[in-house]
Amino acid sequence: MKEIQAYLDAAAEARDHRDELSSERPDPLMIARDYMDEHHALTCALFAYGSAKSIVAFLSSLNLGSGAADESSLRHRLAGKYYRFQNTEDIVQWFLTLEGLKACGGAEKLFKEGYVSDGITGGISSLISQLYELNPYRSQGYEFLIGKPIVSIAKSSAMKRWMMYLRWMVRKSELDMGLWSGVSTSDLIMPLDTHTFNISRRLGLLNRKQCDMRAAIELTETLKKFDPKDPLKYDFALYRIGQEKLLPF
Repeated sequence: MKEIQAYLDAAAEARDHRDELSSERPDPLMIARDYMDEHHALTCALFAYGSAKSIVAFLSSLNLGSGAADESSLRHRLAGKYYRFQNTEDIVQWFLTLEGLKACGGAEKLFKEGYVSDGITGGISSLISQLYELNPYRSQGYEFLIGKPIVSIAKSSAMKRWMMYLRWMVRKSELDMGLWSGVSTSDLIMPLDTHTFNISRRLGLLNRKQCDMRAAIELTETLKKFDPKDPLKYDFALYRIGQEKLLPF
């Protein structure tokens, strides 16, 4: 395990630079970093499913820096937009929800209402619940985008997009934005997707065979043995190693 730790420490350091985010190496974080805003970043994170190239192309087309807008202006700006499971109406409704989120104090405030008593999963559940309260609109695509509050760790998905958003907001590095305060990096849970799941099992960092919340927590606990204060510093490196099919051992 010492050999794996040394490899990951070196990989994490080598990957922690802006050149990892480019048109040749696309990642939704490159769009989020253009704005350095918690709400634009939330949009980038929640739409971060599918191929990285497609995600970045879609996010770039949204013109996130256009500022606040009423419903009429949003509908004009977003006319004809769609992304995989989200049609134009789903996207319009998401931006209306986001305006409501800003008006009631913002993502950080609502996350912390759950975090202070129930940790990371409580914070995510608090924020998701508030998003649904802000807008009565429902559809399959809209609900897929936001996800569901975490009722049971044992029955929850890995919540990869939400965990990635928290990494962006809490950690401060050459990649992550560190826009929030008062949330400990040691509390964060690994954003577990297929690439990270497969490479983690290959490296012996993860035993669980199902890519779910329990697996994300198991991997986080393993990485805390390498760095108890900041286990997610390995996330981007593990993701790239899996994505690029680099198998060191």
